[in-house]
Amino acid sequence: MARRKHNKLVKRRRLVAAVFALVAIASFAGGAAVVTAHTGTDRVQPRQAVTSAAETIQVSCRSAALSGTLPALVTLPAGYRSSSARYPVVYFLHGLPANRTSYLSDPFVASSLAQTGRRAIVVQPQGARSDNADREYLDWDAGENWPRAISQDLVNCMDGRFRTVHSRFGRALIGLSAGGYGAFNIGLRALSTFGAVESWSGYFAATNPAGTTILNLGSTRANGDAIVPSGSGLRRAVGSWPTLIGFYVGAQDARFLNMNKLYDAQLTNAGVSHSFRIYPGGHSSTLWQAHASTWLAMAFDALGAEAKAKLRSGDGGSALTR
Repeated sequence: MARRKHNKLVKRRRLVAAVFALVAIASFAGGAAVVTAHTGTDRVQPRQAVTSAAETIQVSCRSAALSGTLPALVTLPAGYRSSSARYPVVYFLHGLPANRTSYLSDPFVASSLAQTGRRAIVVQPQGARSDNADREYLDWDAGENWPRAISQDLVNCMDGRFRTVHSRFGRALIGLSAGGYGAFNIGLRALSTFGAVESWSGYFAATNPAGTTILNLGSTRANGDAIVPSGSGLRRAVGSWPTLIGFYVGAQDARFLNMNKLYDAQLTNAGVSHSFRIYPGGHSSTLWQAHASTWLAMAFDALGAEAKAKLRSGDGGSALTR
């Protein structure tokens, strides 16, 4: 009797895992397919016509890690209000130094993703609490822990408020310049949360506001936490949590070109799979806007591929926990 109950429990868990994996996969098929669970069967309903326009709103999330709130700009894709589908989320970090409203300054991110035909929720959080702030998305103290604020407080807030895919293969963490550094330093330490991590013209160790000097944060531990992972530990983590790791830099980026080349070599030597490109151009919005659609689509498609791989392997359940 006990064995029969155990077998029934295992089958039920596998069914639930399959349903959630199908929800994730359906979300990548244009964002309009809806998965409905029934007793003993799972059925994917036909795609629905998009009847609602994209919508951009400002939200404020409670953040214990910041001892207050974390504002964010959220863009809901076309069709969100007229469907019951769940959507992947692209979390996008802005550059630094910045001010308390800089998170409102990169509207091209959501529009570039929409141009690809993929539909996801785009979340752009605040990364500066005061004018001309350069906190490097680091953990400074119990009241200003940016990694926890972004990877936990913000993610939980979005999952609670919107119809998101509640798994790592429904989340990408991307950023430009200092935001690219933040995305890598946070995302590569939280692979159970994010299934794709990208840096656009970023760097790989905390720097001064000019980007010319590596910061000394006062202790070996703090300095180590401010260096993006790149060695055997990262290789083992990616082995457990397959992840898109992608980054690019401009060929005329005098500050960060060599650092990007070095990081590419470090990942290659460590056996960490990744994508790296050097494009004509400098450290500018012209470069980022020119390649935004390509790299957003790359992240989106990688999440969908990982969701399908989990479903095929029968391991959908392990990817459902953050």
